[in-house]
Amino acid sequence: MIFNTIIVQLDIDSPAAPRTAYALELARRFEATLIGFAAADAYVFAPGDDGGMAAAEIMRQRRTEIEDRLKILKEEFLSIVGDDASWREEIGDPTRLLAMHARAADLVVTGAPVSGVAGDYRRTVDIGTLVLSAGRPVLLAADKLVPLDPKKVLVAWKDTREARRAVTDAMPFLTGAQDVLVATIEEQNQRNARESIGDVVRFLMRHGVKARSEVMGLGHADTGEAVIELARGMSAELVVAGGYGHSRIREWAFGGMTRSLLKQGSVNRLFSN
Repeated sequence: MIFNTIIVQLDIDSPAAPRTAYALELARRFEATLIGFAAADAYVFAPGDDGGMAAAEIMRQRRTEIEDRLKILKEEFLSIVGDDASWREEIGDPTRLLAMHARAADLVVTGAPVSGVAGDYRRTVDIGTLVLSAGRPVLLAADKLVPLDPKKVLVAWKDTREARRAVTDAMPFLTGAQDVLVATIEEQNQRNARESIGDVVRFLMRHGVKARSEVMGLGHADTGEAVIELARGMSAELVVAGGYGHSRIREWAFGGMTRSLLKQGSVNRLFSN
């Protein structure tokens, strides 16, 4: 796995510079092409026929506002990255459109939106839905947006397709790390867990990764809390995990570990599905 192209998603209501600088450092490290992307939806729901004209006018105003904001973001992005990067913008559902444009990249970089607009999925990306629909690894940046060159990485292992995909997708980070801990939580069958995790460590070592393993009991914490505590304990700069979930009508349902990690803004997280 090589990161030849990285796409960074920018929020329409946030300055472009912090996340752009974060992604640019990654692109330089991997000698990758960088693509900037931003989108927002002008759609307005109008119940009944009477609200149609009013809704149309509101949508026109919103579209103009979005177009103006996209122009500013583009100028800010290109002023930072120079001529070696490219820009894409859309008006529409930002999550769906970002997942579609992910076809052009090896890695999607995003982050938590500012608190005032979080949850407004006309103007922000639903990270959970993105993880499950992009078909690419999604790097969810830590809130502080410190440039990422992780020396300590935690792989939250579970013997599933998603975790196997995540290990492979994270390989450019893992090969450059000084300490990679592959950890799994298993209360019942620790023998099978040790066999499973041993295979992963040997696989990584054959790729030049400095890997070690740990099998933990859950104790009194839930799975997500246990993973986060382990990451803090080893001062991990990156957590690699499978994005476990399934679709329901108009929403995504996640397991405890994925849900906890999505909320944990103190560390960078790479998800694959």
